Amino acid sequence: MPIYEYECQKCEKVTEEWQSMSEEPLTICPACNGELKKLISSSSFQLKGGGWYADGYSTTQTPSKSTPKCDAKAAAPTPNCSKQASCPCAS
Repeated sequence: MPIYEYECQKCEKVTEEWQSMSEEPLTICPACNGELKKLISSSSFQLKGGGWYADGYSTTQTPSKSTPKCDAKAAAPTPNCSKQASCPCAS
């Protein structure tokens, strides 16, 4: 069963409740009888390891073949620049 968080609009107290997904959301604060608002909180669910969900999101990405070797508009040579005499940013 998921844990849902609610915040009272009157006393601003945050309440956590174990509820079935089929149950109706709480509407009345147990502390002050004020109106409750359902909160959206971060999940504790984490994907670890390799797989389709990690594609494009890893911290160690390799440059793609379509990445230019340099940026001629850059003030200094880019890390991918070949620094050859024919390279526009080498001058």
